[in-house]
This record gives sequence, structure tokens and C-alpha cells, in this order.
Amino acid sequence: MLKNILIVGFGGFIGSILRYMVSWLFMNNSANKTLFPWGTFTVNIIGCLLIGLLWGMMDTYDWFSEELRLFLMVGFCGGFTTFSSYAFEGLIIGKSNLTLSFVYMGISLLTGLLFVYLGHALIKVIS
Repeated sequence: MLKNILIVGFGGFIGSILRYMVSWLFMNNSANKTLFPWGTFTVNIIGCLLIGLLWGMMDTYDWFSEELRLFLMVGFCGGFTTFSSYAFEGLIIGKSNLTLSFVYMGISLLTGLLFVYLGHALIKVIS
């Protein structure tokens, strides 16, 4: 168990650093200084493509060990963007139950937005 935690943690470490670097490049490019968060958008789209490519390779080839899957999909992609995991899980659920997939994705999105708002509002009330 500790070995798997370290594998995921190291992958997440690398993914998080790369996410920061991509976002930093967009934030420091004067052509991209708009209200739209291009850095986050780009990271999320790249992460979705990457997790899809990895999923396809893991379904096609048998050379992905459990440790490599944990490092790449859970660690790296999870550190790079959790949106890729959200989209991947929505597709996995949708393979067997399309309605449940849309319920999961809709509830996750709406609940996430609500909780971000509630967390922000709670701090405003406390301070």
C-alpha cells in the first residue's frame, strides 16, 4: 500500500508542476491576458486527451503494469488535472449506464460549483 501511495504521489508531483508551468506560460503571455482562463482550459483539454490515449493504450497493450497505470493515470493525470479523471469516469459509467453517467457528471459539476461558493461565503461570514 505504501509503495502505491508513493507511486501516485510522485506522479502527482510531476503532474502538478507541469500544470503550474503550462498555466504560468499562459498567464505571462500578453496575448492571452483575457478573462477566459486559457491556462486551465488548455491543461484540462490536454489532460483529457492524455488520459484517453493512456486508456486506449492500456486496453490495447498488455505492457502497462498496475504501478505504471497508477503513476500515469491516477498520479500524473490526477496532478495535472482532475478534470481528466472526471471526464474519464463519466465515460466509464456511460459504457454501462448513460443516464447514471449524466447524473454523475451533472451532480458533480453543480455540487462542485455550489461548494466553492459555500466555502467562499463561509470565510466571508467568519471574517
